[in-house]
Amino acid sequence: MTQTQSAPPATLAAAPPGTAVQPAAQAPTRRGAIAQWFEGTPGRMRAFLILAAAMSVVFGLAAAQGFSQSGGALERAQANAAQLVRIQAIHTNLVSANADATNAFLVGGLEPPQQRAHFVSSMAAAAGLIAEAATAQPADRDVLGALNKTLITYEGLIEQARANNRQGLPIGSQYLKDANSVLQDDSLPLVKALVEANEKRVDTEFDGISYGTIWVVVGGLLTLIVFFLTLRWLARRTHRYLNIPIAAGAVLVLLTTAVGGIALASASGSAKDTRNSEYERTLALSRARIAAYDARSNESLTLIARGSGDSFDKAYNAADGQVTDQLSKLNGNDSYLISSWQGYQTVHKKVREDDTNGKWDDAVGIAVGKAGEPNSVSTFTAFDKTSDSQLQDSSTAVQSKLKDARNGLPPIGWLGVPIGIAAALLVAWGMSQRLEEYR
Repeated sequence: MTQTQSAPPATLAAAPPGTAVQPAAQAPTRRGAIAQWFEGTPGRMRAFLILAAAMSVVFGLAAAQGFSQSGGALERAQANAAQLVRIQAIHTNLVSANADATNAFLVGGLEPPQQRAHFVSSMAAAAGLIAEAATAQPADRDVLGALNKTLITYEGLIEQARANNRQGLPIGSQYLKDANSVLQDDSLPLVKALVEANEKRVDTEFDGISYGTIWVVVGGLLTLIVFFLTLRWLARRTHRYLNIPIAAGAVLVLLTTAVGGIALASASGSAKDTRNSEYERTLALSRARIAAYDARSNESLTLIARGSGDSFDKAYNAADGQVTDQLSKLNGNDSYLISSWQGYQTVHKKVREDDTNGKWDDAVGIAVGKAGEPNSVSTFTAFDKTSDSQLQDSSTAVQSKLKDARNGLPPIGWLGVPIGIAAALLVAWGMSQRLEEYR
């Protein structure tokens, strides 16, 4: 069967023997077409158009990022500051309850109902705050869960101490010491770890508030430089001194940069002032109250030890020093608060003198408030009420000022990208007018 062979292409058939076949002419490459698009004055106009438009959009993104950064940092600083106050309130309630338990133990038999009620309410408040803190900050949940377990052990030991103390059994004091050890060695280290973690979070957010200003100002300045170079090149090449649409785009970027920069700098300054005043005051007051309750507990434990409480007395002195140190950091009219603590210090010295001189019953009478005025109960209560009131005021002020700083920011966060696009469209409009002249 004969096979039909296809004829060779005409170009090959027509080529003489020994002649090299030349490929057909190819269309210009894509790379060459792009190069031609940027050739000459129209090409350079297109290059400036793309550069200025791109920088406009980048500026819009930078402005949005800057306001998102500062606004978010302010919101997180507010939330983390509230969590820190919450954790410190847990700490305060625990040492307050422990102070009630140790002081009530000195009374013997049935403790004063008011003191018992305060112990119960303090432990309940701590439990409620633990649940609230776990919801507010998921990162703290595991540690808060471990803390809750230690408090179950602590409360069990306290109940054992109360039961034995009502019966006049000496073993009750050992249960009380064991409960205090659980609190000091197991519970409070967890609380302190939570305090440190939240202090770091707050400091990180306060530091991050100023970063938003950098985004807006740097982005605005770079974009304005590109606009200036574009307008300058156009003026030299076209002999027209001003391109109104492009100049309008530059003004839009300038106004956004100025308004945004000033607003963010103001918010950052307000946050810095809050950090250095109300926030630091809140920390100092919280630490002072925690140390004060610790001192109160150790005063009672020293008496409970009956002559062998040197370690508790040293712990009292350390806590007393912390209170004095924290009170010295307060700025403002705090003379009554300081004098309240000094009044308690004076009474404590009397307690120690009586105990040292063998007047244990007299010392206990002063410590539990049965010796008339002044006594440990009345002087400490005066300090407690004053410091608690001031702490509430300063904590509220922190939340209020951070919220005001965040709410005072203009809506550039969500207007940033539209502003950038608007500036890019103005550049395109202005440059298209000049490109039309070359058609």
